[in-house]
Amino acid sequence: MRVFGFVEISPRAKLSIIIVLALVFLTSGMYYVQAYHRLKPVTSVQTDKKLLALTFDISWGNKMPGPVMDILAKEKVKATFFISGPWCKQYPELAQRLKSDGHEIGSHGYRHINLSTLSPLEIKEELNKASANIKEVTEVEPRLLRTPNGDYNDAVITTARQNQYEVIQWSVDSLDWMNPGVANISERVLKKAHPGAIVLLHASDTCQQTDKALPIIIKKLKEEGYQLVTVSELFKAGTKVE
Repeated sequence: MRVFGFVEISPRAKLSIIIVLALVFLTSGMYYVQAYHRLKPVTSVQTDKKLLALTFDISWGNKMPGPVMDILAKEKVKATFFISGPWCKQYPELAQRLKSDGHEIGSHGYRHINLSTLSPLEIKEELNKASANIKEVTEVEPRLLRTPNGDYNDAVITTARQNQYEVIQWSVDSLDWMNPGVANISERVLKKAHPGAIVLLHASDTCQQTDKALPIIIKKLKEEGYQLVTVSELFKAGTKVE
């Protein structure tokens, strides 16, 4: 056999090439199917109403949560906080204030590790331990989950849903955990804000600029006509987007 008229290929080599091409085709198709059908968390809500949810993750520290809650109280804004089990137990007075201030409380898991590295049984144990801590301290049984590091795979989503959790990601990432500067945090949120958005912010002590950027964000969003609500309130306004 000749290819392009000058390279001779034996029948065995020809068969090998056909097999390799077939495997590449099948593998590519398999990856496409997996990607297309991969289970996904909720990132936003499709709605024409100018509603937006501010969400905060907390895993450690007791210096930033208070100032963040003070700002939200002053601005009369209710937000959704995803708190870890150990943090809740370590700072019960802060977790209880979240509830008394009227904020929505979700779970941020137990250990701050990638759940996708665990088995379904281990994932369930992480969720149960966090939920037990949160319920003991706040008397709230969380039904919303933001996974540590935003990490997930099909097993994480499936296990969470089997345990009556809705996994929540975001459509607007403030990147406040990088401490890029107050102006960068606020500008990033304001430029990417949209009706039905879920905004990712943090209230852990490692995020040292969030409390300074938050008043700017809230003020500008209100000026643009946005109503700031909790994630569950946002769900009532439209269709969940995954």
